[in-house]
Amino acid sequence: MLPANFEIAYPWVFWLLPLPVLVYLLVPRLRMRSASLRMPSVEKISVSTGEKLRKSAFVKRRNAFYWIVLLISWILLIGAFSSPQIVGEPEMEVKTSRNFLITADISFSMAHKDWVLDGQKTRRWDAVKNLMHDFISRREGDRMGLLFFATNSYVQAPFTPDLKTVDQLLEEADVGMAGQMTNIGKAISKGVDMFAEDSIKTKVMLLLTDGVDAGTDILPLDGAQMAKRDSVIVYTIGIGEPGKGGSDLDEKTLQEIAEITGGKYFRAKDAEELEKIYAVVDKLEPIEYREKKYKPVTVLYHYPLGISLALLLFLSLLGSILSLINKARLKHAA
Repeated sequence: MLPANFEIAYPWVFWLLPLPVLVYLLVPRLRMRSASLRMPSVEKISVSTGEKLRKSAFVKRRNAFYWIVLLISWILLIGAFSSPQIVGEPEMEVKTSRNFLITADISFSMAHKDWVLDGQKTRRWDAVKNLMHDFISRREGDRMGLLFFATNSYVQAPFTPDLKTVDQLLEEADVGMAGQMTNIGKAISKGVDMFAEDSIKTKVMLLLTDGVDAGTDILPLDGAQMAKRDSVIVYTIGIGEPGKGGSDLDEKTLQEIAEITGGKYFRAKDAEELEKIYAVVDKLEPIEYREKKYKPVTVLYHYPLGISLALLLFLSLLGSILSLINKARLKHAA
C-alpha cells in the first residue's frame, strides 16, 4: 500500500503506455532474408495448393514469455519517467525579522560572587553570561549584536545572523574590559547608533545592569528618549537586590527607560529568576516563521528504472544462452 504522501510528478507520462502496441500495429513487420534452396517440385505444390511462394522471407517472432518481460520492463520505464516521489510535510524556516541588541554591564560590580549556579557560588557576570548563551541560541532568525559598557561603551559584535560567532564573542568578554563605572545613558546612545546603521525596522534592546548611572555625559532617560525616536524597544533587567550586599541598583530609572520605549522592566536577584526572564522575553519577542516555497522531496525513480534495466539485461543474457544451446544442438546433430 502506497503512503499518503506518495506523489507522481509527471502523471501525463502514462499516456505513453500504449506506444509499443501502436508501433506493433502501424510499423511494418521486420522481414529478414536468408538463403534458400529452389526445387522444381515446390512450384507444383504451390500451384496445387494455391499458396504463393515467398522469396526467402519470414516474420521474426518471439514467445509469450519474452513479450511479457518486455511489457513489464516498458511499464517500469514509464513509471521511472513519471518521477515517483515521497513528499514530506512543508518545513518552516525562520524569518529574519528584527535586530536584537544585548547591552550588558561589565563594570567591576558584576564581579561580586553572590549568585549561585549549579549549586556553586559564582560571579554575577559568569552566571549572566552562562544563561545568555542559552538565550542567544534560541534567537535563531534574529540578527544579534553585543554591546558592553561600564565607563565606556564598545561594540563586541555588530548585528549578524551568525549566532555562533556572537556566542563566541560573548564568551571572550569579561568584567573590567570597559572600565569600572556605569554609564547607562551612554550605552543606550551607542546602541541607538548601531540600530541607525541598519535597515531592519524592528529594533529590540535588552539592557542588563546591576548599578546606578554615573551621571556623566548622556543621562539614561535622555538615552531612552533617543531610543523612542528611533523606534527602539528597550527591555531592562536589573541584576541583584537593592540595598542588599552593597547593591546600588537603580530600579526606578530602569523602569522609566522601559516605559518610555514601550518595553518592560524585570529584576533578577538570582540565576533562576534571570532564566525565567529570558523565557518571558522570548514570548514578548517571538521568533517568526514562514512556510518554505518547496517541500522536502525524496525521489524514487531509480527503483523502477533499475528493475527495468535488470529485466532487459536478463532477456539479453537469456537470448545469448539459448542461441549457444541451439548452436550446440545443431553441431551435435550434424
